[in-house]
Amino acid sequence: MVRPIKNEQDYQRAIQRLEQIFDADANTDEGDELEVLSMLIEKYESEHFPIEQPDPIEAILFRMDQLNLKQKDLADIIGYKSRVSEVLNRKRKLNLSMIRKLSTTLNIPTSVLVQDY
Repeated sequence: MVRPIKNEQDYQRAIQRLEQIFDADANTDEGDELEVLSMLIEKYESEHFPIEQPDPIEAILFRMDQLNLKQKDLADIIGYKSRVSEVLNRKRKLNLSMIRKLSTTLNIPTSVLVQDY
């Protein structure tokens, strides 16, 4: 029987049950239980184990690493190499124009880039 997850013990029981029925077929009783249990677990985890957004500069550096970009490559996006250096060294704040260009070009959500750092 599926119940709300109210504490750590309920959460652990729900995880164990999820593992037992993980391969359940859709449109079966166990498949329906799996779907509901997944939603309850996701809600509990989002409330009790929130994932904070990354630091804007760390997000930029991470995407640069993923895309094999160098600082000079960012100069084409946000301006002079010296400006890029200042931003990445936290000596200059990102402005709205930079945020828009970085978001579009590097596919970083604006909600990450507008945070204080």
